[in-house]
This record gives sequence, structure tokens and C-alpha cells, in this order.
Amino acid sequence: MNYQDIEKLASLKESNNLEFKESTGQLDRSMETLCAFLNCEGGTILYGVKDNGKIIGQEVSDNTKRSIAEAVNRIEPFVELEISYVPILDTDKYVIAIHAECQRFMRPFAYKGRAYMRIESTTTFMPQERYNHLLMERGGKYGWEAMINSDLKITDLDENAILGAVREGIRNGRLPETTIREEIPVILKKFGLFYDGKLNNAAAVLFGKDLYGYPQCLVRMARFKGTTKEEFIDNQRAEGNIYELLDASMAFFFKHLSLSGKINGLYREEELSIPYKALRESCINSLCHRSYHQPGSSVSIAIYDDRVEIRNTGTFPADLPIERLMQEHDSKPQNPIIANVLYKSKILESWGRGIGTMVDECKRVGLPAPEFNTDGNFVWVVFKYNRNSVVVTPQLPHSYPTVTPQLMKVITVIRDNMMSAKEIMECIKLKDKTYFLDKYLYPAMEEGYVEQLYPDNPKHPKQKYMLTEKGKALLK
Repeated sequence: MNYQDIEKLASLKESNNLEFKESTGQLDRSMETLCAFLNCEGGTILYGVKDNGKIIGQEVSDNTKRSIAEAVNRIEPFVELEISYVPILDTDKYVIAIHAECQRFMRPFAYKGRAYMRIESTTTFMPQERYNHLLMERGGKYGWEAMINSDLKITDLDENAILGAVREGIRNGRLPETTIREEIPVILKKFGLFYDGKLNNAAAVLFGKDLYGYPQCLVRMARFKGTTKEEFIDNQRAEGNIYELLDASMAFFFKHLSLSGKINGLYREEELSIPYKALRESCINSLCHRSYHQPGSSVSIAIYDDRVEIRNTGTFPADLPIERLMQEHDSKPQNPIIANVLYKSKILESWGRGIGTMVDECKRVGLPAPEFNTDGNFVWVVFKYNRNSVVVTPQLPHSYPTVTPQLMKVITVIRDNMMSAKEIMECIKLKDKTYFLDKYLYPAMEEGYVEQLYPDNPKHPKQKYMLTEKGKALLK
């Protein structure tokens, strides 16, 4: 910072990011203000400037610099600040400038054990509620996902979902084979979900059955007519753990996005209007990296005639611009506990490649690259497509059958579970058994995606259905 910069700042009024002090004799009070800047959007303090903006300067000694350094070190957590000593021409005096950049992922900051905030040009104590909110946003051991819920019990979790995640982890080499033989509490502890006999919030998000205490475990889905929100064609909401929400989201895409076919050699390949992998990756990112601490928040999916928008609460990492995110990069998940479990269960394919996958998949089918946006509170992805350009080619006699939305619903519901026909119907929310069998279950079995637990006795009273390897392949 040079003297011209000082003059420009001094010509302004004190504000939510600018403060004037006549000297470092007001050091304690100014550190409170600096702490407030760090807890907001950053700011600058000038020493040697009167309230009216007149530059008077002050003498600077080694003791002055030492006092500033000691005061800065009382700010917690540790933060690097830009400190400039700018000489005033033809004098032995200086203007001291201390500049604090926005530190969104390190907030809240405290000075001498107290947190402060800025309202216009006034520094004030931070309310406890605001402090707790910022602490959860910081993440790590203070993050919402790591917070213990004493009311949450292992019986509130879906054991089948836990074991399904373990089986996928073993199948893909991300968990040792011995894991499947371990007790559920041991598995949860290894997943980072269970401490001293208590479960954290991440356990509910990942494997919860009845999530009445977690209204944010929600996906809102809408299909609009045309390109605006003026008229609904379909409006749904899904509640549940991450695995259930992902399945519901993909089923909604299969319901409302056209399937088109292209011939590859002797076989017909089916594609959604937007590639399945791109949409799935976007949903996984939204569910994994979103902010969960706000009870009223959710992931939202909006399908229009020309685009799909997927939105979640949160923001991108401060040190990773969007351009860098589109390349392979070190993963910095908002919720590392949740992300780790999803990675081990192969829901997350790899670290730091999600956005690249979306871009590559859209490029592969000739669609524009998805648009990635944030306003600091929300992140949203926009996939553009032209529904009128979809061309369905005739199916060849020896080609694979079309994976219809009905078949995909059965597949996404069953996943790694063994389920009765009644259980599958309930999940799909169908009441007509004949219709369900004719349009959903029997076609899935005929095409080799689903098999029976007791194939030699189709009417076995404990008959269950599970996916074949062919069916599981569609989920990858």
C-alpha cells in the first residue's frame, strides 16, 4: 500500500469495512474492529487519520510495531494480515494500515476471547446465536456434521443402508473384506459417525430412517412448463438419507427427461436429454457439499424445456475459483465426514473430479458445458439442452432393450437391498399390484436387471427381489 492508496481511503467515510484511528493509542479498540472485519467481509484500519479523514500520521518505533504484533496475535484463530507502514512525505510520521481479507471459512474470530461484528460504522459484540452459526460453518470438529446428537440412536439408522455401503466399499476395493463381519457400532465408528456411544449429525444424513428432527434432509423437485416458473407440470419433494434422496432425484430425471437412442455397432445406447452421469454427479455434489446447518434448507431440482438447474445452500472453497474447480484439483469438501463415507461406498467416484466429469459428459454428447454459479450463499449448476433436437433411432432386432423410467425406478429403489414386492411398491408409491407387476417388476426381471431370492419357487411366502450384476451396472 502506498500514500496514494492512503489518500483514496481517507477521502471515504468510515463504513462496515473501513475505520480511522488517530493513533495506536487506541489499539485495543481497533483490534476489536479488526476482529469484526474478519467476521464479516474484511476491511481496513488506518492509524494516523482523524474521523473526518484528515491525515495526521504518527511516529512509529520498534515498540509500536511490537505492540501491534502482540495485539494481532491475540486474535483467534491465527490469521495473516497485511500491515503497511506508509511514510508521509517531508515528515518523520507514518500512516499505519492493517488490512484483513474476507476469511469466510475460518470464522468466527475472537479478540481476547470475545467475538465482534460490524454494523455500518459501529463495532459491537457478536450475539451467541450468530457465533454458533459461524462456528458450524467453519467445519472440522466444529462443523454441523460432527456435532453429537444425544437423542439419535443406532436403531434410528437403516442397517441395510449401512451394510449396503459396506458391500459397495468392499466390492470396489475401498474397504477391507472383514468390514462386513463387524458389528454395526464398529462400522459406524470407523466411518467417523460414532463417538463414546453417541452418534453425530452425519450419521443421520447418511443412514437415517426417520428424519423428523432433520427437516433439511430434503430435495425439492419441479418440472415447469416452458422456460419460466409460471406453471408446474410436476412438483414433488423427497425426504430421507442421502442414498434415498439421490435415488429419488435420479428417478425424477428419468420421469421428465426424454430418452433418446443412438446406434453403436450392433447395439442401441440410451441417453437422457442430459447425460445420466453428469446429472448424478451434480446431485451427489449438491447432497455431499451443501450446508446442512440451516433447518429450512434443501437441494432443489428444476427442469425446464431448455435447461435443468440443481441448487444447494453453500459456496465454493474460497481459494478455488470456478476455473480451477473445472480442472483436477485437491478436494476440499464442506462436509469431510459425509464425503469420506460416500467415497468409501463408491458414491463419490474420485476426489476432485466431479465437475470435470460433468463437463466431459456434456461435451461427449455435444451439449454446452454446464454453468457453475455461486452468490456466496447458494451454489447452482445449469445444464442446457434442446428437447426438440432429440432423435430416437429405430431399435435393431438384437439390441439391448430400452431402460424405461419404470425399470429405472425399480432398480434405484432396490439398489443393494433384498426387498419384497410390497416393499418395492411402497417405495415407488404404487397401489395397483397388477399394474406394478406388469409395468415394473416383471419387465425388470425379463430384461435381466432383477432376480428372485427363491427362483425355483416364485410364490415363496418370503420371496425377495435383488439386483443382478447387470442391474447394478446401471447405478454406476
